[in-house]
Amino acid sequence: MTTRPAPIIAGYDGSTGSQDALQWATAAAVRAMAPLLIVEAFELVITTRPTPGHVVPLEALRMARQNGLNAVAESVRLHHPELTVETKLVGGPAARALLEAAEDARMIVLGSRGLGGWSGLLVGSVAVQVTTHAQCPVVVVPHDYRRAARPTPTVVVGVDGSKASARAIDFAFDQAEALHAEVVAVHAWTSPYLTYADGASMLQFDEQKIKDEARLLVAESVAGAAADHPDVRWTTELASGSAARALLQRTESADLVVVGSRGRGGFTGLLLGSVGQSVLHHAHCPIAVVH
Repeated sequence: MTTRPAPIIAGYDGSTGSQDALQWATAAAVRAMAPLLIVEAFELVITTRPTPGHVVPLEALRMARQNGLNAVAESVRLHHPELTVETKLVGGPAARALLEAAEDARMIVLGSRGLGGWSGLLVGSVAVQVTTHAQCPVVVVPHDYRRAARPTPTVVVGVDGSKASARAIDFAFDQAEALHAEVVAVHAWTSPYLTYADGASMLQFDEQKIKDEARLLVAESVAGAAADHPDVRWTTELASGSAARALLQRTESADLVVVGSRGRGGFTGLLLGSVGQSVLHHAHCPIAVVH
């Protein structure tokens, strides 16, 4: 019995953001030789306001949306005849539709903003909900993102020694190999311990020792993925201070930033950590959140 390969899902609603996400998902599917599934939600909104004209039957609206979705898929097939492209029009809220469709997916790709919500928000509610609750990696493509031509593409990954970070590292190396990119493993530490050995409020620590320990943590964390991807070059980048700030600075020059859904800090009951939320809301390049 042949196992059907897991698809890459593109969330689509006709918006500019979803078109950018579809383009990113298509390229990822081609690189991974995986099927592409384009998912659109069809949610009926009922209002009590009088209609100025005739009422369009629900089935006619559904067929129009399906025909539009089919046309989008056909355009992708035209440019990538080797790619298996399927569509799925799902009734109900977009976040729920994407989460249900993605139960066996390789990853979900969506734009940071769709047609709904408030245009002033950098990341829409659908992106936040899917990123928080999906069981597979979620890639969010920022509004108006255009990949810059660079001699060597870069995939940045946050490293903190947690299990989620380990999964993020594996995903980052997979993507880097497909993109022929190098990996930059970023680790940040906060203020060291405070001691009163030589007087109140006297800060005592060996900065070089902290750097050496941080570099060792990164090397140990990356070792397995690096061994599995011997052709992928990688470097370590250490920073003192906020991990979110260190990663956000990197989004201005990276092709992809990868973070784990939960790091070592914060409250374990939260599904998406503060670093992931900060990067998700302010990134200048696509961000992947790995659970």
